[in-house]
Amino acid sequence: MCSSDRSGAGAVRGAGWRGARRARGAAGAPASRAGPRHPAPAVRNARRTGRDAGFVTAEAALVIPVLVAVVAALIWGLMAVCARIECVDAARAGARAAARSEPRAAVFRAAHGAAPRGARVALAREGDLVRVRVEADLPGVGRLTVRVGGEAVALAEETVGR
Repeated sequence: MCSSDRSGAGAVRGAGWRGARRARGAAGAPASRAGPRHPAPAVRNARRTGRDAGFVTAEAALVIPVLVAVVAALIWGLMAVCARIECVDAARAGARAAARSEPRAAVFRAAHGAAPRGARVALAREGDLVRVRVEADLPGVGRLTVRVGGEAVALAEETVGR
């Protein structure tokens, strides 16, 4: 009886373990719990977008005008730098012409030729030196109108041989 109980129990026990494992599935969870534990990603995202739907529009409405203003300021600053460089170049051209003892009209033509539109040119002689100053107003809105300028000094050529 003992030996038959043991063999019978072993046979039933082995079949029982295998049977239970098949019913539970590969993960080892009972058959009644099989299936996803979390809702599908589309369902989770659908709940979030319903709650956050207006924030993207509001953020874009605030950020886009700020970006446009920053880009406009950068372009205006670049224009100011370019006008300053043109003023310095025009002053150098005028100073070279004045240093060669060219007539006053030729000096102003040389300076105005390289200067920004509407620039003012001033010519002064200080001993052996010739000083040319070029100034221009950079267009802007309200107080953003800025005056840029450049100055160049050259030694007059007729004084070199003395």
